Amino acid sequence: MAWYNRNMEITEKAPAKINLGLDVLGKRADGYHELDMIMTSVDLSDRITVRELENEQVIRLQSNSSFVPLNKKNHAYKAAMVMKKTFGIKKGVEIYIDKKTPVAAGLAGGSSDAAATLRALNQLWQLNLTTQELAKLGEQIGSDVPYCVYGQTARVTGRGEHVRPIDNPKKFWVILVKPSFGVSTPEIFRHVKMDKIQHPDIDALEDAVVNSDFDALLQNLGNALETVTLAKHPLISKIKERLLASGADGVLMSGSGPTVFALCQQEKKAQRICNSIKGFCDEVYLVRML
Repeated sequence: MAWYNRNMEITEKAPAKINLGLDVLGKRADGYHELDMIMTSVDLSDRITVRELENEQVIRLQSNSSFVPLNKKNHAYKAAMVMKKTFGIKKGVEIYIDKKTPVAAGLAGGSSDAAATLRALNQLWQLNLTTQELAKLGEQIGSDVPYCVYGQTARVTGRGEHVRPIDNPKKFWVILVKPSFGVSTPEIFRHVKMDKIQHPDIDALEDAVVNSDFDALLQNLGNALETVTLAKHPLISKIKERLLASGADGVLMSGSGPTVFALCQQEKKAQRICNSIKGFCDEVYLVRML
């Protein structure tokens, strides 16, 4: 049985992300789509704790959630494997995932877990890697992992590997509404038809974020994948309608879905909207941008 050196334990937060804007520019030669996005993180977070195993070389996963795969398919496992292989680490590690972010939700929960694992192992094994170096390693794990390594508002391009942090001086309130079903991101991308999608103005959206111009932010919220996912899951449209009817200032689906978010400037208004939508959907979270 493995035993732990309690001095060798690191915990990192893994915040959820939302896409304030997501544009699909076309299909790449490598099979991925070329994207242009504004992403931001919110204060709904998993917590990743890594502990060194003194007498084993394995990667062991544990979690408080039955929805988390405790095997090689898990992004946190992949992150640990990338670190071990890249730097020739022979020591074993246990990764505990305290899950708070819903899975298959369009919130990059698994990718953020992987990013937090990279950051934690960087400290645990004293590798002294920069954020940029960790993000580069994250490319091997998943498209959202490089952004999640940064974990701050950013313009993200390519398939997700190019991350340019931007100023986000005003932290608005966010209501997250997660329907009871999940969505497969690869499946949604398979159904993208470039001549049918609507392209948001990501440049205008970036200006709105940097200038804390809430009205311009609302006008330029946009997600090119939304019509694709809505065609398969009409309930998402009903959630959007319900949020707007409850007084939300702006509403959008995040990522490939199915989570919908609403933006508000005032906490009291956000709380009222949150309470009104709880009878319609079970998973509702009131959070703020980080």
